[in-house]
Amino acid sequence: MLRMTILLTGVNGQVGFELARTLQGLGRVIAVDRNALDLRDLDRVRNFVRATKPDVIVNPAAYTAVDEAEDQREESHRLNAELPEVFAEECARTNAWLVHYSTDYVFDGAKSSPYVESDAVAPLNVYGETKLAGERAIARSGCRHLILRTSWVYGARGANFMRTILRLAEQRPELTVVADQFGAPTWSRTIAEVTANMLAQIAAAERSKPGAFDERSGVYHLTNGGRTSWYEFAREILRVWGCEDRTRIEPIPASAYPVRARRPFNSCLSNEKLAATFGLAAPDWVRALELCAQQD
Repeated sequence: MLRMTILLTGVNGQVGFELARTLQGLGRVIAVDRNALDLRDLDRVRNFVRATKPDVIVNPAAYTAVDEAEDQREESHRLNAELPEVFAEECARTNAWLVHYSTDYVFDGAKSSPYVESDAVAPLNVYGETKLAGERAIARSGCRHLILRTSWVYGARGANFMRTILRLAEQRPELTVVADQFGAPTWSRTIAEVTANMLAQIAAAERSKPGAFDERSGVYHLTNGGRTSWYEFAREILRVWGCEDRTRIEPIPASAYPVRARRPFNSCLSNEKLAATFGLAAPDWVRALELCAQQD
């Protein structure tokens, strides 16, 4: 891979937007949105991959509406399971790499400590089930892959918890936020920058010894460091943006905020495998949030 061709999906999403920037310099990036390539049309997707002949496919695109997925199982399965299966089959055919993003929702949240990659999976909702099906399809294909599980993703673009809290703080003097679900808020730029670093390491290894990184193919957890609740995350958002005196936040149990899809109480993921294999460690979630607030 003297100069990689990278096919990037979902460029208008939180992570895809950042990836379109961090992947520059690694090679030629073919970035597609839904107007350029309808990812629900799997035959068209397969033909597009064969025409572009990428060395790496980076796929942050997904069906991410967790509650709506309970009623839209077919569409969720198409984008979260069948689409990555097509990408994986094409990568296996040409010996390309696939980078795919998954979720803490493959776990049931019953464990008291952070989840490691080898822990038993037991999704509580359709979204988690379809993301797990995508993981399994990739592994089954035999392609070289990085499946990056992340959690509580936020950023300056798209629909996410951070932007919702800031919007509601402009409208209401008091908010209630769930305080008994725990995880690590993860900045979309952190995900993109770590991904680019991983691919840079793989590209360097491929130049010196093709196949040198093949044994590192697999599942990795990638989140910002630390642990917090949605309630504490919301409080920190208001502090960082300087509006904590304007809006009061009250903690409530998850049982007081009914939603269509069940969520895990513990979404914490261990990043130790990522650190041991690639020498990478994402910043603490509070520092990442502060950096997000400073961006243009």
